[in-house]
Amino acid sequence: MKTATILLAVMLLAASAPAFAGIDLVTLPERESAQLTIYNSADLTLVREVRNLTLKKGVNKLSFGWANTLIDPTSLALRATKNPQAVQLLDISYPPRINTQGVWSVESQIAGEVPVEITFFTSGITWRAFYMATLTPDEKTMRVQGYVRVANNSGEDYEKAQTRLVVGKVHILDEIAELARRPAPYGMPMEIMPLAEGARREKMLRAGAELERAAAGPAAAMKPKEIIKEGLSEYFLYTIEGTETIPNTWSKRLPSFEAADVPVVNLYKYDEKQFGNSVVRFLSFKNDKEHKLGDTPLPDGLVKVYRITDAAEHLSYEGADATKYIPVDQKVELNLGPARKVSVKPKMMKTGQEHFSFDRDDNIDGWEEVEDWQVEVKNNREAPARIEIKRDLRHQYWELKPAGDYGSYEKEDLDTVKFSMELKPFEKKMFTYQVRYFEGERRQAK
Repeated sequence: MKTATILLAVMLLAASAPAFAGIDLVTLPERESAQLTIYNSADLTLVREVRNLTLKKGVNKLSFGWANTLIDPTSLALRATKNPQAVQLLDISYPPRINTQGVWSVESQIAGEVPVEITFFTSGITWRAFYMATLTPDEKTMRVQGYVRVANNSGEDYEKAQTRLVVGKVHILDEIAELARRPAPYGMPMEIMPLAEGARREKMLRAGAELERAAAGPAAAMKPKEIIKEGLSEYFLYTIEGTETIPNTWSKRLPSFEAADVPVVNLYKYDEKQFGNSVVRFLSFKNDKEHKLGDTPLPDGLVKVYRITDAAEHLSYEGADATKYIPVDQKVELNLGPARKVSVKPKMMKTGQEHFSFDRDDNIDGWEEVEDWQVEVKNNREAPARIEIKRDLRHQYWELKPAGDYGSYEKEDLDTVKFSMELKPFEKKMFTYQVRYFEGERRQAK
């Protein structure tokens, strides 16, 4: 497909012409290749495209337009890929009353076809990661499949482009989309930009140059695509194997990785302070070698969780959660929402006061308040469930005695205790505990 939005032409300037009238226009051929480096944390894409220009000896005029695109005209750069010392960009100027066109002055010491690389920033090309996790019937392991979706809303078609995805925070002063819509790129029309004024542009281009060099190299096109991952300074680079054609307004989904038999902890939590009376389900694993992962950080994205329900591998939807950037060796905990088939019902059975103490005037100055609780726990699922039950206490002066089938019990902090237990499918358990609070002078004994 021929690029429709960017107009590029070589203009051979007549030596005696005071303006652009009478200039001989030669339309540029299509792109030979393109490279897109898409930064995930900013609306920013570094584009490198190669075209073959036919130049004459002396000064040549190259016209470019960016109408209906989100290209930042202040970032445009050009260099010859062969004999770069013989081709020099002198300046850039902007014709009057035309806000979407600029003219490069290119001096060439050679005549004929010269391959050049045109580099610029654009907005409107984005990517995001998402994951599909499939639990085994016993929920002890899962298969994780990662994908990326690249969307192009830049106003420009990109054919057979090598695509690179960057994870990492990019700090820029200007929004590329706003630069693209600016009425005139550099103040008044016809203003000439000396190369020295391109320092900001060159600094931004260098931010992506290291990534570009590291990912350079041929990629096989006939086998299923892979995403090659490389760590570079504070960034991480994902290079999609081969090339992609991404027309304007289109998006494309590409596989990122797949990991089988990832060990996972399936945990149900009851915490009235955080979740009210609901039991909330969590799925946790770690991005490390032990969990069949850990080769690279995982970009932030949505994780959808399914479970295999039978031998025919029918799936049930278990829930979803959005994750932040996951470095190597970091634990991941997915909140899958309320668990309708797991319930915890605490009930106060009795309360009272005892062990009063008195001061010299026979006034009560200390006592103990006693509460007896019963907790019913049910697992109405066809899979085992590990359950954590947190109970918040009034203050730090207390004593607690559990009884019955409560699993394990621990003091989590000064005023919180946690019970942990395992329930088989469709199992019900009941336990009790008595908590004694020490009030007034009775606290001195604790």
